Amino acid sequence: MRATLLILCLACSAPTSAEDSWWQFLGPHGNGHTDSEGLPLTWSETKNVLWKTVIHDRGWSSPVIAGDKIWMTTATADGHKLYAVCVHKHSGNILHDLHLFDVANPQKITKANTYATPTPVVKDGCVVVHFGTYGTACLNSETGQEIWRRRDLNCDHEANAGPASSPTVVGNNVLVHVDGRDVQYIVALDIKSGRTAWKTDRTFDLTGVPVNQRKAYCMPGVAPRGDGIQLISPAGQGVYSYDTSGNELWKVRHKGWSCFPRPVAGHGLVFAIIDRDHPELWAIRGDGFGDVTDTHVAWKEKKSMPARCTPMLIDDLLYVVNRGGIITCIEAETGQTVWKERLQGEYSATPIYAKDRIYLFNEDAACTIIRPGRSFNVVGSCSLESQQLLSTPAVDGDALIIRTAGFLYRVQSGPQLSSSTTPEDAFIGHWDIGRPQNGGKPAFVMTLNSDFSARKSHVPAATGTWKLVNGEARVVWSDGWRDIIRREGNRCLKIAFGVGSNFDSRPSNTQTAHRQ
Repeated sequence: MRATLLILCLACSAPTSAEDSWWQFLGPHGNGHTDSEGLPLTWSETKNVLWKTVIHDRGWSSPVIAGDKIWMTTATADGHKLYAVCVHKHSGNILHDLHLFDVANPQKITKANTYATPTPVVKDGCVVVHFGTYGTACLNSETGQEIWRRRDLNCDHEANAGPASSPTVVGNNVLVHVDGRDVQYIVALDIKSGRTAWKTDRTFDLTGVPVNQRKAYCMPGVAPRGDGIQLISPAGQGVYSYDTSGNELWKVRHKGWSCFPRPVAGHGLVFAIIDRDHPELWAIRGDGFGDVTDTHVAWKEKKSMPARCTPMLIDDLLYVVNRGGIITCIEAETGQTVWKERLQGEYSATPIYAKDRIYLFNEDAACTIIRPGRSFNVVGSCSLESQQLLSTPAVDGDALIIRTAGFLYRVQSGPQLSSSTTPEDAFIGHWDIGRPQNGGKPAFVMTLNSDFSARKSHVPAATGTWKLVNGEARVVWSDGWRDIIRREGNRCLKIAFGVGSNFDSRPSNTQTAHRQ
């Protein structure tokens, strides 16, 4: 599978160094670091969940927060339809469900990937969503109105792989890696207009390198250099440094490809993961010029390194967790291992650092919470119902915003729960009933209003009233029909009862229900 399987650090975050607080990473991929002190230490499917919202179709992009809104992307399983979804962060209501792109002939991807894996980025009222070669768009983060779009950043992601590289904002530009089998470059787009500010090709000679070994899925990190910053940009066969105008400063050759974890920096070093199948962590001095392969690699660690999760730097220690759940604490300056332990499950989401706690989410939606330091110290463990989780959660004050395969959750400790929200809020809005899995039109739209009235588009003359009973919405219609909207596992169903029936009667029909 080395030639074809995508690296899926699908939700790599952008953690900052606690020591180097005067500079920061300026990108998406979730929230690696936060100053929140009140994040919960315990939760479950029935405890400390403020709301839970169904997100239709498939996507591993991490949620990002703009004001009171949460943005993410999703796509049909076959890749023909690509969407941006916006959820209100206090109520969980879906505010925008935007069908942005149609793709006539999407390249086949691995089952582990989605067509909506790159994470959006937000800045100054803009949200930029990226789907690799299939399209990039900038939206007004309040209204959802499209500001610009690009469909010319094309590359061959490789059959049975797919897009995964996320955009990054630096200054007024959105940086995008385009590292395919056929072309390899980094490009900066003006965030307001979408026009190309600069474009720089990779300069290592790839003649003789097999095309599958030329690709990568990473995103740039930002590191200090002198009185300014430099862009650290891992690619197939090399790690590059550029200034903010796209001029190459230095580069280091390696033999890896399909690199994904984002680089971090501190103590005068850049820490980059090399390769997917046999990942290594390289510490590179960041003050070089030209090809510094033989002069600026300070140390390497080859054992138990992550192919998916971004390393986390806190003070003088690095924390890395690999797919198999081995977490290693490493001295940043020397590369010496401080401790190594095994966690339960497999890991794709990048760790989150909140003051004195590190949150580690596995792929079954379970979380282990540890304290950073020179000894392994678990302070908590908790879990939602077992379900697939590959996106890095976001942090909103004292709440975690957690995306799983089918849902978006707001997890928050009880004393912090807003009294303005109720369980009914999870059902208020427009529901697509009977929408085909391939993303076609629904059979009809049912609307549940906050005043507990209801409408259905295919029988506009019928009015309804609804209420919450045992965690499900029950609707009584003026034409004699009754409906239930019920959550079952990772999906919602609309269950219908014909004229003269009751809610405990045999259903007349059952259809899927997706909240818009």
